[in-house]
Amino acid sequence: MMRYEFMLNGTSYMVEGDLTRRLLDVIREDHGLMGTKESCQEGECGACLVFIDDEIYNSCLVPIGNVIDHSVVTIEHFSKSTDYERIAKAYLDTGAVQCGYCTPGMVMATQALLKQDKKFTLDEIKLELSGNLCRCTGYQTIFEAVEKLLEEVQEDV
Repeated sequence: MMRYEFMLNGTSYMVEGDLTRRLLDVIREDHGLMGTKESCQEGECGACLVFIDDEIYNSCLVPIGNVIDHSVVTIEHFSKSTDYERIAKAYLDTGAVQCGYCTPGMVMATQALLKQDKKFTLDEIKLELSGNLCRCTGYQTIFEAVEKLLEEVQEDV
């Protein structure tokens, strides 16, 4: 049986067997990382967002074979960064967290937006986060958190 390697949260792991298995299942079942949520199973809700080589992906749509020789980062690893701390503070300050189910995916999507290093209108923010479903907040406080973060970034320039 052939063995393949990928990086998960900075650690190298070997993969063997069914390479069509979903990355989401490997993250949750094999590695016990529950911050990456399973919800829609079709890439519509954003609850399973991860970074693969610094780009955002729905892990429910990615076969594990597609991450061989690549680096995957989940919310658990990202939550140790200063970028995460800034996002978490903005979310808390604006009341953008309620039940928390969508929060890991929203945070990852927010980071992907911030990494673009450009100004966004409210409509553009809504578009950038449109792949994330939230049933509790009504989105407005999340948009306010992102606007706050973008203002901070502009002040740092």
